Order: sequence, then C-alpha cells, then structure tokens
Amino acid sequence: MNAEKQKKQTFVIEIVNQQKFTWQGQIHWIQGDKKMQFRSVMEMLHFMDSAIVSGDDPDQQETDTTEA
Repeated sequence: MNAEKQKKQTFVIEIVNQQKFTWQGQIHWIQGDKKMQFRSVMEMLHFMDSAIVSGDDPDQQETDTTEA
C-alpha cells in the first residue's frame, strides 16, 4: 500500500494490569471512536492492525464473517 494514501491512526492505550508476562487494559481508537478492553498485547495489536489495515471496526469484521 502506498504510504501517501495511508491515513494516520491514533490510539490511546491504558495499561491497568500486568499478569502472566503480558498487559491488560483498554485501548481507544480515536478516528474510529471505539474502545476495547484487551487481555494481552497480542489482542491489543490485533485490534490496532485491523483498524489500520481496513479502517473499519475490528469487532464488526469478526461479526460479518460469522454471519455470512
């Protein structure tokens, strides 16, 4: 993807706990106006990647695939 066409995305991450060598907390996607609680760094990164790559709500993508 062309870097000029990519839109910058902003996330606010709040780490509220650290257990089992990973973080738990809440992430707020500013442009998408969505908040999500995460239980691991991998879950947080999945949310961020989905938002950046598609620009859509990552939760909605999962719902769409199960309904089809």
